[in-house]
Amino acid sequence: MKETILAMEKYAIENNVPIIEKKSIAFIMKYIKEHEIKNILEIGSAIGYSAILMASSSQSAMVTTIERDENRYMECLKNVKKCGMEKKINVVYQDALELNLSEDLKYDLIFIDAAKGQYTKFFEKYKNFLNPNGTIITDNLKFHGYVGQSSKLDKGNLKSLVEKIEGYIEFLKNNPEFDTKFYDIGDGLSVSTWKEKN
Repeated sequence: MKETILAMEKYAIENNVPIIEKKSIAFIMKYIKEHEIKNILEIGSAIGYSAILMASSSQSAMVTTIERDENRYMECLKNVKKCGMEKKINVVYQDALELNLSEDLKYDLIFIDAAKGQYTKFFEKYKNFLNPNGTIITDNLKFHGYVGQSSKLDKGNLKSLVEKIEGYIEFLKNNPEFDTKFYDIGDGLSVSTWKEKN
């Protein structure tokens, strides 16, 4: 599996595919182990890098991962197969905002790492599939150091995207249902848990 992971890292660089930073995925893998997390939902598979590493964190970890880009979805399937993870990882080809999951599905961990401008929508939609003691982890909250600097950016797509991420951070900070901790790891992570269970 190690060879496949290294090959995926190389592929991501060569093909400009954003994959999670090593420190961030190490934090999440440790979190999965420590909290004995079994069912994981990932929004944004890309080429399957984080799904494979999360599934390998513990014997009981199972991952459902959603990807809307066909090329990345196909690449993800290929990598999951190469790692012999077909029984531990279910790859779904669809836009996560359009997907209708069965209401009785519940997850211990939901990992959001897809379209940054849609983070709040992903959170609002999928929180209903979280177990009572479950967690939502979000990646890229620093967004290469731009977050917190939106006022200095020229108008355009980057400014708009950074403002949306800043809005999501405010949404998390002021969310009456969740307690969120922010970690200055990799490109910035947040860990949100239901309040009533604390």
